[in-house]
Amino acid sequence: MLKEFKEFILRGNVIDLAVGVIIGAAFGDVVKSLVDDIIMPPIGLLVKGVNFKDLKLIIGGETSNPVTFNYGNFLQNALTFLITAAAVFLMVKFVNMLYKKKEEKALAEPSNEEILLTQIRDLLKERK
Repeated sequence: MLKEFKEFILRGNVIDLAVGVIIGAAFGDVVKSLVDDIIMPPIGLLVKGVNFKDLKLIIGGETSNPVTFNYGNFLQNALTFLITAAAVFLMVKFVNMLYKKKEEKALAEPSNEEILLTQIRDLLKERK
């Protein structure tokens, strides 16, 4: 069982996945900082200094256990999600564009097999 576990851990896909998760978490922190520290303050200025995280609706304030709807925090998290999704979309689009160019280049250049078959065809034509 230990041998199988070692093979599983050392398999390339698991390591790639771990790297992706770690980089994804760091990327999430960067995007969160972008939204919290760069994008939201100017928006807060436009709406007269309102901090979105402070926007909330309190229901049952007279009772000992009021219900709080933190819709401002939700708006900020939704914006963070949209920016993260857009960044991932653009990154995937860029990578797909690179692969497409690589494929087009591969299709444009004849393979070694095609070159050899062309040479054989030409030699057969010369013999006739």
